[in-house]
Parts: sequence; structure tokens; C-alpha cells
Amino acid sequence: MRKASALIVTAGLLMTALTACASPGTGQASCDTGATSGPASDLVSVTGDFGSAPDVHFPTPLKSSTTQRTEVIAGSGQRVVAGQMVSVELNLYNGTTGAALQVSAFDGSTAMPLALGDTTLPGIVDGLVCAREGGRVAVVIAPEDGIGANDQLGIAATDSLVLVVDIVKAFLPQADGVDQAVANGLPAVVLDANGTPGIVVPSGDLPKDLEVGVLKKGAGDKVQDDSTVIIHYTGVLWEGDTVFESTWPTRSPRLTPLTDLPAGLATAISGQTVGSQLVVVVPPALGYGPDMQGEVPGGSTLVYAVDILGIN
Repeated sequence: MRKASALIVTAGLLMTALTACASPGTGQASCDTGATSGPASDLVSVTGDFGSAPDVHFPTPLKSSTTQRTEVIAGSGQRVVAGQMVSVELNLYNGTTGAALQVSAFDGSTAMPLALGDTTLPGIVDGLVCAREGGRVAVVIAPEDGIGANDQLGIAATDSLVLVVDIVKAFLPQADGVDQAVANGLPAVVLDANGTPGIVVPSGDLPKDLEVGVLKKGAGDKVQDDSTVIIHYTGVLWEGDTVFESTWPTRSPRLTPLTDLPAGLATAISGQTVGSQLVVVVPPALGYGPDMQGEVPGGSTLVYAVDILGIN
């Protein structure tokens, strides 16, 4: 296997490859269905401490018809679950040629976020679900669970991929705060068994001001105005009670600076704590304004249910 000492592809290119090729509904891994160790993943030799660059060797060509995972360093943190956002350091190799496609520093400076939902390659989801925060795993991804043919990355359709991953941090999968009493008149939020919110817009006059209700009060860090947050959310139109945006159907939380959100939503989240769940009513002036934006008609009042899962 050829070794590499520099970043081979940009993080943006790698993230596009790892997250843009999955089909909806593929990321269904659980502790019962996720990858287990096998003869291919056991052939990946990895030495070095967690948080430092690993020395990786494997025989080539290394191929597998199933995605396999071998634990290299046992983590002591929470188990990773499907639908969760994690921060990882990873090296990526072509299992056929041994070529390094991505080499990270493993010192925190090149950590990247991955949402272990339906927008991420099933081989990644299967390989990381049920590993622990603070752990290192070696994953051999079967071709059908991987990127597919990619000339830019030098991957053929029949190539397995080899990943060595440090799970630096696992963010909350859903809000875990203490239930709070909410003022009358705000939209109701009803959760299903998986924590997915449904929003019931009340009858009555259209609110003219920003309104924020704390449904769950988290015990985590406080969000600052310049924070980059990990959130799950659903947005509906007050008039018509129609969902215009949601992260829940693909089980893929969003990582975003507050400054990229509508002003009213950013204001509502700033100052809240990780683990909290909010219901937010955003008037047009603090939302998308008078012009149509995507599926949002101009002048719309917006209602959001938001889980604050972490600060990156």
C-alpha cells in the first residue's frame, strides 16, 4: 500500500463524494444491522494513538462484497446511532490500488462533520453506527455501498474503499432537555416515536411579532450569535399549515452558521442551550420577506420546530 503524507483531495470534494451519492432511505443501520468485523477489515493494520495520525497498511487488492468494520481503538463515549451528526477525522484509500484519496491530520484541524442519515453513503453509516465516541475504526466499504465510479477520485465501479476513522465527537441525535410549559397561543408540536415533530398551527389572528417557546430546556452550552450549530428542524407555513423544509425525512441534521438562517430563527436560537427544543413563529420581516423563496410565498409567516443538537 502506498503511503501519503499530504492532503490528496480537498475536504469539499471528499464531502461531496461521501454525501451526494446516497439514495433516500439507504441509511437504516442499527446495532443489529450495522457492519461487523470480517476477513477484509481484519486485514487493515492500523497503529498509532487516537488523535494522532495512524500508520495504515493493507494488502492489495483488498476487496469485499460486504461492508465490514473492525474496532481499532475502543471509545469510551456514547454509541453512535443512525441519524446522528458526528465529527470525524478520516483517511480514505482505494482498496484495489492502495492509493490514498484523503489523508487527514488527526489533530482536530481537519475534522469534518458527517450526518449519519440517508444523504450519506450507506457504507459510512453502516461502518460508524454503534461505534463509540473517542474510538477508531477501520472500515472496508463494499462497492455497492460506496461512491461508485469516480474518475476524479480514481475509483472504479468495482473498487472497495478503505476508511480509517477517529470519531472525535458525537452530537445529540435529538433534543434531550427537560420539558417546559409553553404559553397558550403558540403552535403545538407533537413528536412521533423517533422524535420527528409535527406542527399544529392554531386558529386565530396571524402573529405580527417574533414568538419563541422553549419546549425542552437543554443543559448544554449556550449558543452565541456567531455560533455554528447542529440542528434538526421542520418549517411550516402558518397559512396553509404546509411543510416547506425539514431535515427529519432524511435523518440528516444540518450544520449551519446562525448567520445563514432567517433572521428571526437565528435570533430565537441564539442564547438557547444545546439539548433544547423550540417552537418559533417568524413574521415575514424576519423571515424571507416579500419575495418568494423556493416553496415559501412572499410575505409568509413561518413556524419552526427546532432541536438544538450541538455547537461545532
